Amino acid sequence: MSYLKAVPQLGEAQPSEDRVGPTAQQPGSPTTHRRTIDDFEIGRPLGKGKFGNVYLARLKESRFIVALKVLFKSQIEKEGLEHQLRREVEIQAHLQHPNILRLYNYFHDARRIYLVLEYAPRGELYKELQKCHRFDEQRTATIMEELADALTYCHDKKVIHRDIKPENLLLGFRGEVKIADFGWSVHTPSLRRKTMCGTLDYLPPEMIEGRTYDEKVDLWCIGVLCYELLVGNPPFESPSHNETYRRILKVDVRFPLSLPLGAQDLISKLLRYQPLERLPLAQIMEHPWVQVHSRRVLPPSAQMAS
Repeated sequence: MSYLKAVPQLGEAQPSEDRVGPTAQQPGSPTTHRRTIDDFEIGRPLGKGKFGNVYLARLKESRFIVALKVLFKSQIEKEGLEHQLRREVEIQAHLQHPNILRLYNYFHDARRIYLVLEYAPRGELYKELQKCHRFDEQRTATIMEELADALTYCHDKKVIHRDIKPENLLLGFRGEVKIADFGWSVHTPSLRRKTMCGTLDYLPPEMIEGRTYDEKVDLWCIGVLCYELLVGNPPFESPSHNETYRRILKVDVRFPLSLPLGAQDLISKLLRYQPLERLPLAQIMEHPWVQVHSRRVLPPSAQMAS
């Protein structure tokens, strides 16, 4: 399948000037040569999607545990998503951050495309939220700090995520959040776009109105996420799409009396109609409510780097 030949292997330089950055190999990670499905022992399914499934897998030679995402070429072609998939692989393969799921490698055969991903043992944040209905201040503040740090890293590399929501976040071994889906992400040196994308409840006003937007759409999304994690549903959720659009454009946020004042302050500073008025990522990490409640623990490699 020719369109995937344009995707760089992990550690390869990209020929274009839009390069996200070089990626170093991890010890034991599956990046040393062109893989085939025969290199893996396939375990239980981890998830199912429209275009394929994700399985727990292990490299036979090193016993390195991964998540193997198997996509069907026929489905990708039918939906015209070749370009989007190529962009997703290009972006995610070159991002290395403790709160971003690693994409180690990809390979393909006649019928399928295989993405070799970091395994997040504690599963999907969305399922955890459904089970708990809502999170406490400590857990939510920790997630906000982790996401603010990960998105700072992305924005520094001129990557806008555009679709932060519980369904696109996984949980690592320590319960740390990992941004896992870069399907709507874009790498753009100018950080300015016009495409409408993402999820209805999380759409920022500038996307709905068709205005040119920049990386500050991600600030709006994590404001919506913070509300949903603490309350149990997104702030603009309504019976109809039109009512949701109307409430977003009016920034009609209704805080339950049970919502802590510190969290209300943070959310209200992120959910601003004017993108320039939204609280910057660095100030999210320094916000008093986040500082008091976050229990973020960096992995040893990140601690040494800092």
